Amino acid sequence: MPGDTGAKPTLFLDMDGTLIDSAVGITRCVAHALTQMAVPVPPQAEVRRWIGPSLRTSFTPLLRDPAQVERAVEHYRVRFESDGWVAEVISDLHAAGHQLAVVTAKNEPHARKIVDHLPFGHLFDDVIGATVDGRISDKPDLIAEALNRLDLAPGQCWMIGDRHMDIEGARHHGMRNIGVLWGFGGEAELRAAGAEHLPHMPADIPALLAG
Repeated sequence: MPGDTGAKPTLFLDMDGTLIDSAVGITRCVAHALTQMAVPVPPQAEVRRWIGPSLRTSFTPLLRDPAQVERAVEHYRVRFESDGWVAEVISDLHAAGHQLAVVTAKNEPHARKIVDHLPFGHLFDDVIGATVDGRISDKPDLIAEALNRLDLAPGQCWMIGDRHMDIEGARHHGMRNIGVLWGFGGEAELRAAGAEHLPHMPADIPALLAG
């Protein structure tokens, strides 16, 4: 309930560059899965198109056999869970009692598809994205929608993102924020936006939240 200082803050996480390393992490896991299947890895530009659709949708044209597709999906998930930071950190934050939600400028149906095929997607209470008609698309509006859906006050939440829009959206609502340095924005952009914290590594986040 609002004002309960004993409760762990709810964390709103941006998607691309923050929650998932779209340019490297997912494509690296796809390449690993195909290599395990002894299938040539397509050019990087083609693999990047796999970000968003379900894994099965993307693997099927290459592998055709449903059983082979399922094997490839399993190889992907094993690599994603063991090699990426995301599953471990998100799992730790959830286990520590933080409510988690994705708040992204991607259109919501698309964002939900991405979260649904992440190994840790079930740990998020909600996915808040842009409306298809564009009515809600800017970060301040997206954060307002997240607060409304989850019945939270800004003081109960932190926004974690890699771009100035994430930080500016949080500050618009008087919300605490973290600007992550492993994404697409960079230190200068995040400092200029007024980021409170600038962790270099995902593992730094729990200590910042506790401080």
